[in-house]
Amino acid sequence: MVRFGLTVVRHGETRYNKDKILQGQGIDEPLSPTGFRQADAAGLFLSNVKFTHVFSSDLLRAKQTAATIIGKNKFCKGLEIKCDTRLRERKYGVAEGRPLTDLKAMAKAAGQQCPTFTPSGGETLDEVRERARDFFEFLCQLAAEVGQIREKKDQEMHGAANRSSGTYEEESVFPWTDHCGVHEFSSDNDGTSKLLLDANILVVSHGAYMRNWVGYFVSDLKCTLPANLTKTQLSSVSPNTGVSHFIIKLENRSILKPEIICVCLNQDSHLVDIGAECVASKMF
Repeated sequence: MVRFGLTVVRHGETRYNKDKILQGQGIDEPLSPTGFRQADAAGLFLSNVKFTHVFSSDLLRAKQTAATIIGKNKFCKGLEIKCDTRLRERKYGVAEGRPLTDLKAMAKAAGQQCPTFTPSGGETLDEVRERARDFFEFLCQLAAEVGQIREKKDQEMHGAANRSSGTYEEESVFPWTDHCGVHEFSSDNDGTSKLLLDANILVVSHGAYMRNWVGYFVSDLKCTLPANLTKTQLSSVSPNTGVSHFIIKLENRSILKPEIICVCLNQDSHLVDIGAECVASKMF
């Protein structure tokens, strides 16, 4: 069995986020000063997590967030950040660069609800979901290959009993324990709970894309959710630098039927000391 961690973070705030203007793919804004503070806070929150791979949307706001997070990490400062266009925000076509109120007006004129409405030149939700599905299958294949290499090393070392060779220990004490009720962790002699992973992957992406990706996890892959998660929380766009964490298990290294456990979704406790405006910004 292969098991890997997946941490998904939304980019930090831009001035367009603050002004409630749609960016999509056509507006490539840098982070605002607040956005950099948010990214710093997310980096500190994740600083003890030993990531093995880092992926980011190729849009500037995501790349800057990923670089800031890795720059704060105690283990991964030299880790390469790989950009992938499949992680880009949903394309909003003619609505990009315009206020969110304009998109809502377009949707109303078309007799549709805003989240499902596709403006001219934009991506449908199905198209965004297909991008998310394709990227997730890529991650599963990557983890399966890493697991295969680990198993081969175990066999060569006659270490069938030593599952830890080539794996990474994820300590649930920080930062996940306050946000989950997952019982996947094994207790060490010192009382610390740890989880052995074949890979631990960080992904930095965008609000509407991430909401669609989570929808794919839940509806198509039957992701197990935290017991206290409400429907409103599930359908909400993540705040800027909101953190979601998942544990994925692949039986027999098969990517066809992954078992997904959501540890936390869109958590933003790291933003409390930055200011209320940071927590409130949930624009696409």
